[in-house]
Amino acid sequence: MTPPVETRVNGRVADNSATRGDRDDPRDTHMRVYEAVLKYRSVESNLPSSIVDTPQKAADYLRTAFEENPVQEAFYVILLTRRNRALGRQLITLGTLTSTLAAPREVFRAAILGNAAAIIASHLHPSGDPSPSAADIQLTRQLREASKALDIPMLDHVICGTVDGDPLGRGHYSFRESGLL
Repeated sequence: MTPPVETRVNGRVADNSATRGDRDDPRDTHMRVYEAVLKYRSVESNLPSSIVDTPQKAADYLRTAFEENPVQEAFYVILLTRRNRALGRQLITLGTLTSTLAAPREVFRAAILGNAAAIIASHLHPSGDPSPSAADIQLTRQLREASKALDIPMLDHVICGTVDGDPLGRGHYSFRESGLL
């Protein structure tokens, strides 16, 4: 029999040893219940009003988040109100030096749990060149279709790099500005 695990219910420790059952017993029919948790913490932003309505503002809003893992692709979603005021940012996935996997399910789970009226998707290219790959374009198309189905507008997908690594010298790439969204 598995040892009991500490579970918190309404801030109190609950003993669930009687309800866990024996994982090795095929007759065990107890259901396991999991809880999704959304955490809020203050994010420092250089934007005075935290209105994120341009690709540059999105890149600026996420800059400190991308600095936490500068050599890994990181995919974030910015959760927005109807007036483009940032509710927060959510790390969706942390990848490798050259790739990250993100699925519409995870991106929009964050938007739904965070009560976002709209989102901006964004990820980091550690190489510094924010030019989109074929996988980036395909993911943006999938996110656009999911956005329509869920009626949660995806305002943009911004790829962040560096000014030095960007052939255009901007340090980011916007699918909206490029006409691909």
